[in-house]
Amino acid sequence: MDYGTYRGILTLVILVLFIVIVVWAYSKRSKTRFKDAANAIFEDESKHNKTLSNEEKGSEK
Repeated sequence: MDYGTYRGILTLVILVLFIVIVVWAYSKRSKTRFKDAANAIFEDESKHNKTLSNEEKGSEK
């Protein structure tokens, strides 16, 4: 096998790997995990707002 054959096999392996990653990324199973990860930053904000409102209540007394 010469260098060109190795390059062809490597190209085919990379193409198959790319297709597998795209199918995994757009599968319905992964959708909920990605949605949860995308909204995780907003969960921290609501916790922060609760902390601020509790501190304001304590300072009003």
